[in-house]
Amino acid sequence: MPLPDYNVLPAPLWLITTLHLLMLTLHFLAMNLLVGGLIAVLWGKFTNRWDHPVVKKFVGLFPTAMAATVTLGVAPLLFLQLVYHRQVYSAAIVSGWFWLGVVVAVIVAYYFLYGAAMSQRKGAGNKPVYLLIALISLLYVSFIYSSVFSMAERPALYSRLYAADQSGLIINPEIGDYIFRWLHMIFGAMTVGGFFVGMLGKDNEEAFKVGRGFFLWGMVIASAFGLGYLLSLGEILPKLMRTPAIWALTLSILLSAGSLHFFFTKRFLPAGLMLSVSLLGMVIMRHYVRLLELSDQFDPATIPVKPQWSVFLVFVIFFVIALGLLWYMLKLFFDKKQSASA
Repeated sequence: MPLPDYNVLPAPLWLITTLHLLMLTLHFLAMNLLVGGLIAVLWGKFTNRWDHPVVKKFVGLFPTAMAATVTLGVAPLLFLQLVYHRQVYSAAIVSGWFWLGVVVAVIVAYYFLYGAAMSQRKGAGNKPVYLLIALISLLYVSFIYSSVFSMAERPALYSRLYAADQSGLIINPEIGDYIFRWLHMIFGAMTVGGFFVGMLGKDNEEAFKVGRGFFLWGMVIASAFGLGYLLSLGEILPKLMRTPAIWALTLSILLSAGSLHFFFTKRFLPAGLMLSVSLLGMVIMRHYVRLLELSDQFDPATIPVKPQWSVFLVFVIFFVIALGLLWYMLKLFFDKKQSASA
């Protein structure tokens, strides 16, 4: 009996790519709220930090933000592996123990975020320690993902590394390939964290000042590391400039800069929309970088398509349910906060 052929796509490549980019953008928005919010809460200049109403809102929101980050992160990872399964699995095997450590880190982050949220009435207590442990765990996850996904774009590299050492204890040694991108992402998260601090604290001058500082300086530093990442692309950069990615990048820069004006004038809806579209542009640009890095060895357009629409229907149904549950959790959170402050 012949084995089934798994080297096929269950839907057209354009559909898988579109869903991947949209889901990844949603995941990054939730992740940026979580990581950036943790940074702002831990290091923002708040008076009576753990009794400050905006800080207490964030600490109570973190478990929901973590749930959103994980839920919205599953779909883009699955869509990525539909197309680049050989590259991603091979790179993950090289860093196998660090990759498996991601599961542990996520559980640890979840535990300590809930621990901090459930100790709201106990003053500072262990909250700073809990939140710091959660932040370190999330930074670990983001760094390992950056390392592995960058390595997945270098088949010659992971082949050489695996041939030399099968321990699964190797971090991508070509740190120049991903360190600027990782730092750009972290300081971008700080920007988004500042946005939400300012939005939740729009009627609190101290909180809005903290949010404004994180929003502005996070964007400045993220832009610097983003430029560093572009320059680190080397010979890929001229090719990238001849793809639609240049328009996505240009639009992202313009929208990011424009969002400053709306944020500073407390018009959060247009500022938030501009930030979200800007993030989508960055995700699109990163997609083109992956295509160019692998262009000499792999072309996803050559993978045959055998549609499995029932599978996609199941995905759509459960994804809509997940979004509905997330909306309900946020509604409960904000309704509770409003009734408490009434």
